Order: sequence, then structure tokens, then C-alpha cells
Amino acid sequence: MSAAAVQSGVHEGFEAGQAARAADSGRLAAKFGALKQEGRGGLVTFVSAGDPDYATSLKLIQGLPAAGADVIEIGMPFTDPMADGPSIQASSLRALKSGMSLRRTIQLVQEFRATDATTPVILMGYYNPIYSYGVERFLTDAKAAGVDGLIVVDLPPEEDVELCVPALNAGVNFIRLATPTTDDKRMPTVLQNTSGFVYYVSVAGITGAGSATEDAISFAVERLRRHTDLPVAVGFGITTPDAAAAVARLADAAVVGSAIVNRIAANLDENGLASAGLVDDVLAFVRTLADGVRAARG
Repeated sequence: MSAAAVQSGVHEGFEAGQAARAADSGRLAAKFGALKQEGRGGLVTFVSAGDPDYATSLKLIQGLPAAGADVIEIGMPFTDPMADGPSIQASSLRALKSGMSLRRTIQLVQEFRATDATTPVILMGYYNPIYSYGVERFLTDAKAAGVDGLIVVDLPPEEDVELCVPALNAGVNFIRLATPTTDDKRMPTVLQNTSGFVYYVSVAGITGAGSATEDAISFAVERLRRHTDLPVAVGFGITTPDAAAAVARLADAAVVGSAIVNRIAANLDENGLASAGLVDDVLAFVRTLADGVRAARG
């Protein structure tokens, strides 16, 4: 590699690092700062945008902060969500069947922001829909709608130029996943342009595929904190208030997805339509998770 190429790479890395710090100065940084002051872990809740329909999804998302969600993660529906288990795959397909698209997902966030200016919102999904939408247009629209960060599971750090660096330059956090197989040699590469928080996937495999022991989570969180000062959120396999509390004692936040999505599915009729009590029932479940998280550190 030429000296010019090396210098270009160093310069790009420096600019990305500066952008990461800038992107990290908004709602996410404020939320994790507030959680630290309160001496508690946070609750990150996941739902698929438009599941089971746009109106119900909007009501549910609007109700999450009052139910105790500290950060809202919204899935961008996709036809082939390869990292997700059956529950979230089904929620994504329900959303697509109801007419959901990436454009309407951004619209959903915009409508949420009309009633909530402070709760951080993360969009989670895959690169293909963003690429089809157009990266620059997507980042402009997402930022304007009030999106605080992105989790894009099929773009490794080696592809940061595709979306990660442009996102950071646009003031949108790029949240990276670390897994049990991310060793100490690989970790600096994973964390290089990460901002907002680090999402630790506590079990190898797809979402909903079991859970890790507290000892394993404790070890992983301690190892991550040796590599980064960013908050650490732990997800995959958290299905109960007790499990959420156990994670909140060890990490900066617990992420719950499949259990909430399953609660939505349990409130659908045989035609896949939402019951009258769906929103209230799901939010009541989220409150139990939030109560567990808030009581975790006594």
C-alpha cells in the first residue's frame, strides 16, 4: 500500500472518529447519561415497524416511553431477515403484508416525534432496503424524522464506507453488534466507528435462540468495557422481567425483542388482525419488564 493510501486511510479513520463523537452527543448520550445518574440500567424495546398494521404500530410505539422503555428499537421490515428468529421474521412479514415500507417506517418515526422529542429511536435492519432507497436520501430523511441511530446487521466494519461513515457524518449513530465469537483481536475493528452504545449479542445464532448465563454475560460485559467507554446493551434471549433485571444489574441496558413481538402475535385473530386490547396488553407486559429493570440494582 502506498504512503498516500495509508495517509488517506488514517485521515478517513480520524474523520469517522470525530463524526462518531458528534453523532453521540444527542438523545442517546443524554439518555445513557441520565441512566448513569439514576444508578440504574435501561430498557431497550424492539418492535417491527408496521406490525401488525401501521395505526396499531404507531399507537404501540407512542405508548412505549410511558410504559418504561428508555430506548426504542424499530425493525425495518425486510423479506429476508437472516439474523432474526421465527418470531421477528413473522413480525416483519406481517408488516410487509400490511403495506409497510422503508419510507413508511421513516414516516412512523416522524409521527412518533410529534409527541416525543426525547426518547432515542434506533432503526434496526439490513442494508438492501437502504441501498435501494438511496443511502444519502435515507440518511437525510431518517435524520429529519428524528432517528438517532442505526443497527445494520449485514454490514461488517470492512464495509464502513458504504453506510457507517456516511451515517456518522450525517449525525446518526452507528451501533455495532459484538458477539461471543468477537475475540480481543477483532474487537478494536468492530468498535472503531461504533457510537451510541455497543449491542452485545449474548448468544450465538438468531434472535430468540436461547439465553446466556449471568456469568457469561458478566464476563462479556467486563471484557467489552476494557475495550470501550461506550454503554453496553445486552440482548437476545431476554423474555421475562427477572431475566431483564439480571442483565440490567450487569450491563447498561437490557434489550427485549422477541418476547414483545410474541406478545403482539398473541393478540392477533385468525386473520392476523389486531385485537381491541393489543396495545394495552403489550404495554402492560413492557411495564413488567421496566419494573424489573428499575428494581435490578436495588
